[in-house]
Amino acid sequence: MTETPREPDEPVQSPAPAPRGVEPFLFDGLRPRDDDSAGADGAASGPGPADSPQRAWHRLLRAGSPRATRANVLAMVLAGALGFAIIAQVRQTSLEGLENLREDELVRIFAGVDQDGERLADEIRGLQTSLELLKSQSTNEAEAQRAARERLEALGILAGTVAAAGPGIVLTVSDPDNKVDAPTILDTVQELRDAGAEAIQINGERVAADTWFADTENGLSVSGSEVRPPYVIKAIGDANTLAGAMEIPGGVTATVRRVGGDTDVQIEDEVKVDALLTPTSPQYARPVPTPTP
Repeated sequence: MTETPREPDEPVQSPAPAPRGVEPFLFDGLRPRDDDSAGADGAASGPGPADSPQRAWHRLLRAGSPRATRANVLAMVLAGALGFAIIAQVRQTSLEGLENLREDELVRIFAGVDQDGERLADEIRGLQTSLELLKSQSTNEAEAQRAARERLEALGILAGTVAAAGPGIVLTVSDPDNKVDAPTILDTVQELRDAGAEAIQINGERVAADTWFADTENGLSVSGSEVRPPYVIKAIGDANTLAGAMEIPGGVTATVRRVGGDTDVQIEDEVKVDALLTPTSPQYARPVPTPTP
């Protein structure tokens, strides 16, 4: 039996590959996926030269790069036109400035500028006036404090509540027979005050406006404190005037010598009157309020 000769098997042709740039990719090895690879046989052929990793990277980069399509070209043209229009408008506005404004508009603008300048000038003048006032008040306050302090110190010296020092004399009255009485010492204090004495002290006792003198068996009582001769009287003031007042004919020195005593006057550049009195409030007198102008 004669066998009919078979024709050789025709090779199975694989479908044509998809065009470049549209092939789907699997990121497993970045190889192009064959749509027939999911066929029944499931056989996977080894990578060829066209499916190498370098070729796959090249295809991926080219797929991601922008393409000169109509939409892209139109967008670029529109963006360029818009940018040119904006630049032209800004430049035109900058060049025109105030040139295209009407006269009344310019007058209104300049008037506003003048008003702003006057307002700022008024503010500057007001601030300068406030500054001068503050300086004046500060100076006046400091001057008032200084004057009040000086006045307080002067009143303290006259009242005997603060110590004092300055030029003056030291008058020593010797009384061996205890014949110098309280009126003689009172006359001595009055003579010193009339000669300009600002602070007086007798044997450690301060003499003030309310000081009084009285005779005792052993000497004198100065506002209740007993002092004994010799009486050392310190007085601050013009030294020559004070010393001259003690030598007036018929005055203190003559009176003391007439009762058996003697006087000695020493002129000194600095006399310290450091005996102090305790201030007391007046019992009846009250200050009169000064009317406010």
